Amino acid sequence: MPDEHKDLYLIDASIYIFRAWFSLPDSLSAEDGSPVNAVYGYLRFLTELVEQAAPVYMAVAFDESLTESFRNDLYPDYKANRELPPPDLERQFEACQALTRALGIPSYCHRQFEADDLIATLAHQMRAHGFRNIVVSGDKDMAQILSGPDLWWDYAKGQTLDTEGVMRRFGVRSEQLSDYLALVGDSVDNIPGVPGVGPKTAVRLLRLYPDLETVYRNVDQVRQLAIRGASRIADHLTANREQVFLWRRLATVARDAPVQATDERLRIGSPDEAALGRLVQWLTRGDGYVERLKAGLAAN
Repeated sequence: MPDEHKDLYLIDASIYIFRAWFSLPDSLSAEDGSPVNAVYGYLRFLTELVEQAAPVYMAVAFDESLTESFRNDLYPDYKANRELPPPDLERQFEACQALTRALGIPSYCHRQFEADDLIATLAHQMRAHGFRNIVVSGDKDMAQILSGPDLWWDYAKGQTLDTEGVMRRFGVRSEQLSDYLALVGDSVDNIPGVPGVGPKTAVRLLRLYPDLETVYRNVDQVRQLAIRGASRIADHLTANREQVFLWRRLATVARDAPVQATDERLRIGSPDEAALGRLVQWLTRGDGYVERLKAGLAAN
């Protein structure tokens, strides 16, 4: 087992902020009357996570923009099916980032790279330094980051997956998940996929052939497979060859985002008491969670 003090918790913040926005009443308001339900939900999530996991190393990644990542440059319709957050929620995202920084927790965001990419880059860098990465997210696509002893943890559902669990759940290896998503599509991110290729067919193909390149080198053999509509599937693969590799590019987390990680940069630091005081005053009722968080972080 890895040394518990070499565990790095990588938090995909947006999912938990959105979840709080939808689940908590917007009657929860700040000193200036603006809603802060998402901030309270995020604070509660972070407090409970810290008390349960007792992290020493942690990074929280935020999505800076839903419309301007490098993926939108490649494919303008990427995530075009999602509604943009209203101004009230945008302000709460900013407050969550400010709270995270004020608590001494390392936080990251970048306009051209999504939170997934920042997490994947940090995980890649720190794995080389002997860290086990624990990716805290409800997004199944993040499981492609896992390698060796890494874990994906859906905190809200209390579910964890290791690399073997990814294989059991999806039928493909972690490193094949982006190939899988390119074939079946991802409605959440508005990635179409290949017509006629569903999860079972994608799994069958990726168990026979390790990646998309090998699938296409053997596309004529696909016609002979003992699966329903094999010839039609081969035709769809051939007709959508260029798009499929674009879909994979969109579905693959980047590991080269412009962030630099070291042990010290990712160690939870001391809180900024002045900044925390201002934020707690603005929240009006956030002191309970903030004090619990400070106590939990100080104890690690």
